[in-house]
Amino acid sequence: MLKGKVAVVTGAAMGIGQATTELLLQKGAKVALLDVNETAGNSAKEALDEEHGAESTLFLQCNVESDKDVKDAFRATVETFGGIDIVCNNAGILNEDNWEKALSTNLAGVIRVGFVALEHMNKLTGGRGGVIVNTASLAAPVFPVYSATKHGVVGFTRSMAVNAKWGGKSCCGSLSFLFLQILIEMKTRAHFILIYYSSLLSTWQCFTI
Repeated sequence: MLKGKVAVVTGAAMGIGQATTELLLQKGAKVALLDVNETAGNSAKEALDEEHGAESTLFLQCNVESDKDVKDAFRATVETFGGIDIVCNNAGILNEDNWEKALSTNLAGVIRVGFVALEHMNKLTGGRGGVIVNTASLAAPVFPVYSATKHGVVGFTRSMAVNAKWGGKSCCGSLSFLFLQILIEMKTRAHFILIYYSSLLSTWQCFTI
């Protein structure tokens, strides 16, 4: 159980982030939902509040590409809930055409959030430790830019774990194949993956989108 713990989830308005938020709330944690999509974020919070109570959640519009947004969001979380114990570094996009934005969001965003999280969680500077969970992936064989960003996330996480002098843990989850809206909208490539890479992928339908 996570009663009394405080979590920050990026990309929390939909997909994996939304499911992660729901699970954390079910386990008793309070959760700050961070997402660049204000409309989706507010809708997600309203739905969660009906079941878990408004005092258990906080929505903060946040673009993980922005230092100011991330720092402001973490500061607001601490001011509201009193501290941070868990960070789920989940925000990401699938955009092979605008690869610079994909790198900025999927890799630089994870690094940015990770370092800001350490500022608040580091036991050496008054934090209470905790865990940082970064979302990686196993299911991007035909998305080279996306795949590169997730390899970067794995490398960053491993190095952070080795240098864990801050009193907490860094880990990553490498998910297989989920029917997310981001992939449903790319029907041709999604179909290609299922046919030609079926031996590499476990097809999971973990939640309804």
